[in-house]
Amino acid sequence: MAHRPPIADLALRIIGKPRHSLDAEERRVLDSMDAGTLVSRDAADEADLRASFGDRLADRVAAVGGSWGFIIAFTVVLVGWMLLNTDVLRYFGMQFDPYPYIFLNLMLSTLAAVQAPVIMMSQNRQAAKDRLAAGLDYETNLRAELEILRLHEKIDGLVIERLAALEAKIDGLANGAPRA
Repeated sequence: MAHRPPIADLALRIIGKPRHSLDAEERRVLDSMDAGTLVSRDAADEADLRASFGDRLADRVAAVGGSWGFIIAFTVVLVGWMLLNTDVLRYFGMQFDPYPYIFLNLMLSTLAAVQAPVIMMSQNRQAAKDRLAAGLDYETNLRAELEILRLHEKIDGLVIERLAALEAKIDGLANGAPRA
């Protein structure tokens, strides 16, 4: 069987950097190759493990606030508010927010002031998830490349051994040794 080079040699030869100057992903890939373990992980699972309560809450608020259900329900509430304060409650003399709906505007402004930063937090978290996914993809791709290169080395070593054996047989036949 062909000789398996140490991981440090592999790092220097294939990645072109000594082991101590490798970044975290490269070191993790080489260590997993050395240990014979898998390097691929699910980015969504990794992001969920790292998420705080605030992160999960921001994601939920953004998911609800960015849905058709929210838009339809919000439209129904707004139209209901306007009808209630324009026609129904005026009839009984109990309007609490008559046209131009100043209290409604205050509530909408407050909602927008709170919802916008929460949605931005969720977008920042999504960007962090994307960076994590890109890093995990890089590790997986690097592992695949390095494993392919190691397999090429093994096959090349086996081919060289076979060629040397064939060459020795040919030399033996040329020198008059009996055929085996």
